[in-house]
Amino acid sequence: MASPESTPDHAPGAPAAPENPAAPAHPSTGTEPLTTGSLPHALARPFQRSAEHKTPSRAGRNLPAAVAVAVVLIGALVTGLFFVPLVLALLAGAAAGIGVWEIARSLTYRGVQIPKVPAVIAAVVMPLAAFFGGAEALSMALVLAVTLVVVWRAFGPRRGMMLSMMGSVFALVWASFLLSTAVLLYHSPDGPQKVLTVILLAVSSDTFGYAVGVVWGKHPMAPRISPKKSWEGFAGSVGGAVVVGVLCATLLLGIPWWQGAVLAVAIVAVATVGDFSESMIKREIGIKDMGTLLPGHGGVMDRIDSILFAVITGYVIFELFTALA
Repeated sequence: MASPESTPDHAPGAPAAPENPAAPAHPSTGTEPLTTGSLPHALARPFQRSAEHKTPSRAGRNLPAAVAVAVVLIGALVTGLFFVPLVLALLAGAAAGIGVWEIARSLTYRGVQIPKVPAVIAAVVMPLAAFFGGAEALSMALVLAVTLVVVWRAFGPRRGMMLSMMGSVFALVWASFLLSTAVLLYHSPDGPQKVLTVILLAVSSDTFGYAVGVVWGKHPMAPRISPKKSWEGFAGSVGGAVVVGVLCATLLLGIPWWQGAVLAVAIVAVATVGDFSESMIKREIGIKDMGTLLPGHGGVMDRIDSILFAVITGYVIFELFTALA
């Protein structure tokens, strides 16, 4: 997600240049990137930027497309949280499966071949296991998922086997297991409100950091990882998220305001770490986005990278608040 940043790392529409000149070149047809308006185009060209909006924002986003996608996703989330719980499980399963697929496609540019079929199936199953069976079912699903991809890969070629298995476990834990903790949080007391609070905090961290960083960002937080993410943007993330956290604590959850502030600061910290983590991976691979499935946002992993760390942090902190009550 685009947290505290001032300007884009690359010009709109230009592919990211790999830092390693020896890295394999990305597929190219020599033509302009196709739009991301159809799933076949997104599947065929997962790393191309959308060209359907000709006037990007100052920060490089296609704001009309980004807003439209965000409205659809928010509508689906609210429906799952408060009206049709199964929608939440299906939404998490779909996001986890697509996220693992995006990671697998990305790692191929560094020669790491993940068995996509079992990995994606396992990724979809884990949030569903958490929804229907709780923490014990999720733990069992994770063990079975790792076993499945390891056994599947064991029957493949010996070359690159170790990196393939390690990459599979990494993708499953990052994209699916962490997201599944949101489903566990949903089943706790006041679960829908807690999940909504955590996601609002992650989104507010992104939004306030993005806005403040674009206008006032001058001092990079980590120049070698993401040079356009600034300390000014980070301060905007903290300030905005604390306000949202206090409001959610008092209006949604009925807990002391200071707990909302503590939760906000913690989520901003881990959301920033999650954003940096994906930035490091993308820079190592040499890509700008993990995909183009979501117009104006990039791939699914580009949208949920900081949320993944936020939901497990929120789960732990809410458990601590309960224990201390």
